[in-house]
Amino acid sequence: MEHRTLGRTAREVSAVGLGTWQLGADWGEVSESDAREVLEASAEAGVTFYDTADVYGDGHSEQVVGRFLAAHPDAGFTVATKMGRRVEQRPELYTPEAFREWTDRSRRNLGVDTLDLVQLHCPPTAVIDDDRTYDALDALVADGAIAAYGVSVETCDQALAAIARPGVASVQIIVNPLRLKPLDQVLPAAADAGVGIVVRVPLASGLLSGKYDEATTFADDDHRSYNRDGSAFDVGETFSGVPYDVGLAAARDFAELVGSTAPGITSAQAAIAWAWQQPGVTTVIPGARSPEQARANAAAGDVPPLPGDLFAGVRALYDARVRELVHDRW
Repeated sequence: MEHRTLGRTAREVSAVGLGTWQLGADWGEVSESDAREVLEASAEAGVTFYDTADVYGDGHSEQVVGRFLAAHPDAGFTVATKMGRRVEQRPELYTPEAFREWTDRSRRNLGVDTLDLVQLHCPPTAVIDDDRTYDALDALVADGAIAAYGVSVETCDQALAAIARPGVASVQIIVNPLRLKPLDQVLPAAADAGVGIVVRVPLASGLLSGKYDEATTFADDDHRSYNRDGSAFDVGETFSGVPYDVGLAAARDFAELVGSTAPGITSAQAAIAWAWQQPGVTTVIPGARSPEQARANAAAGDVPPLPGDLFAGVRALYDARVRELVHDRW
């Protein structure tokens, strides 16, 4: 699998990583043994970048990843975690003391002295714009608590503000065939600044796998059930903010496009490959709930360059189906 340098760090990471939200909470129940099998399958398939957060299962995901790390001490994995979503989203709560407390907790959960990468977890815009935010993060780097920091964002404007900060190593943002706006400004700006781009939600919460239909149901504790209206967190994190029926129609169009332009790969693999093959993207972090899914996702990192007709078809699909619903919102 191709590897790239992670932004303003010297770390090389796989073009396809693994997101571990689903191993902690909000995607239905996943046992620790199942989670460990997913992690091991990803590693065997060449994945070296793992993304977690202190809020996933209130630290459970970090702890599972930490035990996995301990079992592979010399594997050269990079683990990115996130902080800031375990408190009410008020700018005044993002203090140097809180940052220290949050990173210390993540260090304990992951079993490491220094965190590879800490990302602010979709904080309020005021936090991203505040000079004191970066002073506090720089202090953690100077103290050796973290090696580098980044920002996970909801909007393109937030991404551009973070990219302009000289200490920001990476920006995490939603990019997929139903969310194209970052391609126009964010990815070029990041490339120019040497900032890494971590792509999350590459399958639009599974929609682009082509496995769902109007009869599909999700567990009550799955965000695809309880957050379709954005009542728990930003609705853009669930099906990329696209209404389910519209998303199903777009997913069917995408599957037809893949079949006609890139036969031999699945819709999910095409969506992941489409994302990591975008100029400026460092790594893509699909989630997985089974070893088979983890291996299939990782295999997308070996997909040769996709044809231009697929890229053009994605743009046409976006303009026809979802642009008016998402483009100006995020």
